[in-house]
Amino acid sequence: MKDQPAHGASRRRGGKLQVQTVTLAHGGGGKAMRDLIDDVFVAAFDNPEMGDMEDQARLMHDALRAPGAQLAFTTDSFVVSPIEFPGGDIGKIAVCGTVNDLAVGGAIPLWLSAAVIIEEGTEVALLHRIARSMRLAAQEAGVHIVTGDTKVVERGSADGVFVTTSGVGIIPPGRNLNAGRVRPGDVALVNGVLGDHGAAILAARGDMALSTTIESDCAALNRLMEAVLAAAPDTRCARDATRGGLASALNEIAEASGVGIEIAESDLPLRPEVKGVCEILGLDPLYLANEGTLVLFTPADQAEAALAAMRALEVGRDAVAIGRATADNPGSVVMTTLFGGGRIIDMLVGEQLPRIC
Repeated sequence: MKDQPAHGASRRRGGKLQVQTVTLAHGGGGKAMRDLIDDVFVAAFDNPEMGDMEDQARLMHDALRAPGAQLAFTTDSFVVSPIEFPGGDIGKIAVCGTVNDLAVGGAIPLWLSAAVIIEEGTEVALLHRIARSMRLAAQEAGVHIVTGDTKVVERGSADGVFVTTSGVGIIPPGRNLNAGRVRPGDVALVNGVLGDHGAAILAARGDMALSTTIESDCAALNRLMEAVLAAAPDTRCARDATRGGLASALNEIAEASGVGIEIAESDLPLRPEVKGVCEILGLDPLYLANEGTLVLFTPADQAEAALAAMRALEVGRDAVAIGRATADNPGSVVMTTLFGGGRIIDMLVGEQLPRIC
């Protein structure tokens, strides 16, 4: 991690952190900080690309030599509350969220950075769990966390732990996933059920005394995207339906492409438990956040191949077609309801659930 003098990664010894909670000394740049970084983060993230622990990672990849290859770069901050929730934690969501932002643009994710802001008094055991979660999520996605930073702030200046991750990937030559490429007749597909993450976070907060077994859908989707692009190479675009849910993702695509999008309420994959939570609280599941669900558009003649590719993977086993792009109502999303009427699905206004990622 940054803020440290150069030392070979193999020479960094852990096991020196003897305290149970983080103090301001762990952000001071001295021995206490080094012990925290070594025991929590270096121990979890150590890999050859971290090199000699300089203030930057030095990276090479053969894919960059291909004519027409492009670098993709993204960054995101995570402030989810609670920090740990059914199906994940802030570490898992930070890795998966950044991997997915790269993957839906057609990039092959390779490297991540991780910057962690820690509130004074945070339990070291919690940091270990978060770091282990990040390591496991990165391993499952096939990416490396190669550089990072830590800061400690006074008690009350943060809310436990905040994480910022940035990601770098490579877009192979010839790929061009862009929302502006959607055309009338293209089919809208989702890889799984909707609203699980938002419902899980809401239930985990305990404010509503909800009893539910819903878990977050938090997952990396880069392997799913590679499978789709192999089976349906003319896929137009993809969006991960995070904040603002499916409704906001579809509106972004409709606006960018100038097409109308029609979906059918009867085709939307929703768990009964999520429907129940939404009915109790007056929420719309179309706006609930997802952290392992994407929507993509393919030409009609490649839709079945894309669905089969998704269903062959665990993260895509519930994949379905939910609608299509049309020349009618350009820039708008219209849902055919269970009663046969049409309902305009607008972009989310305001914040339905704060601190969900």
